Amino acid sequence: MEDPPPPPPPPQRLRCAVQHYEWGRRGAASIVARLADQQDPDLARPYAELWMGTHPSGPSTLLDGDGDLMLLRDWLARTPDALGPAVAARWGGDLPFLFKVLSVAKALSIQAHPDKKRAEALHALRPSVYKDDNHKPEMAIAITEFRALYGFAAIQELKDVLRTVPEVEGLIGHEHAAKLMSFKEYDAGNQVKSTLQSAFANLMLASKDMVSEALSKLISRLNIESKIRTLTDKEELVLSLERQYQEDVGVLAALFFNYVKLSPGEALHIGANEPHAYLSGECIECMATSDNVVRAGLTPKYKDIQTLCSMLTYKQAFPEILQGVPVQPHVRRYSPPFDEFEVDWCLVPADEVVTISSVPGPSVFLVITGEGELHAESLSGGKKEAKEGDVFFVPAYTEINLSTHKSMQLYRAGVNSRFFS
Repeated sequence: MEDPPPPPPPPQRLRCAVQHYEWGRRGAASIVARLADQQDPDLARPYAELWMGTHPSGPSTLLDGDGDLMLLRDWLARTPDALGPAVAARWGGDLPFLFKVLSVAKALSIQAHPDKKRAEALHALRPSVYKDDNHKPEMAIAITEFRALYGFAAIQELKDVLRTVPEVEGLIGHEHAAKLMSFKEYDAGNQVKSTLQSAFANLMLASKDMVSEALSKLISRLNIESKIRTLTDKEELVLSLERQYQEDVGVLAALFFNYVKLSPGEALHIGANEPHAYLSGECIECMATSDNVVRAGLTPKYKDIQTLCSMLTYKQAFPEILQGVPVQPHVRRYSPPFDEFEVDWCLVPADEVVTISSVPGPSVFLVITGEGELHAESLSGGKKEAKEGDVFFVPAYTEINLSTHKSMQLYRAGVNSRFFS
């Protein structure tokens, strides 16, 4: 007869890293500062991201049994049962996902994340720039109203841009502009993709002087026209981006992409080689454990325009917006088409108890608002206090009961259920 599996180790309270990227909201205006328990946040300092996971650029830590601080990654190496056998076997004893909170005051770079094969090649070629050899599919769930650019707009919208923004035509080339104008909505395939790729590369590689002149004309024209008509959302966006990043080609590139507006609770998932940029708002983000980014605009950081233009899919479609699927009372699940992760959003009223069933892989729980207790059989005393900003690593095969004193909003990141089915 087989021995029963060993009991799971207890949930662990995590201490998590804060990233102070320049685009973050400042001081107490940032949810990241509030969650990270910054009692008196520096009003002048940006609090951009809270990282929960094992990535070496912002690793989480915990107190071990002797009260010593240790990396979550080292604890997992010492406690492999916490991952569950399937996850440990597939991802080499590490947590396959990185969980984050973002607080965005100004636009992040226009960027894409390479697929696994390209990530390995870029890392081998330029390890100082591309520090990971892993892909980075990701998902953002809006906490507040959230704005983003994602993927190339449909051909009709691009034709409208060429018709109404003459400043762009000179940068992409008259021949490419004429070709794009000749395509119909139902045209598809390699010809459209090839023309779009050439036009976009011409724009992104245009000289600084040409970009500066085109932007100067466009901004001046929009400021005049705003006095006699209501500007479109995209035109307002161009003005806003130009105030943040003067003379940056990314301001013009934004016209080529879908402008996505998420309401709280809506989500967007982003696959490999798809262009995107987060613009404003606060969100939960989950991704494969990687920090691989190829940037090309709206950033003072290193731009690798040639690589970005060559790697994009050039698909033209508005992205799928996930609403989350109810999986039990008070819990909605966001399941992107990636094995590494899924996210549950739990909204638990005051004085309720909700059972989060055990799963065969690890989870990370984050309390956004409210307070109560987290109960698990493996915990000494059976429970831990859970309040705003608390983050817990929950081992595989651990059932959690949440009891609330005040209504609680909590997110759980875990390995995608489809991986186990």
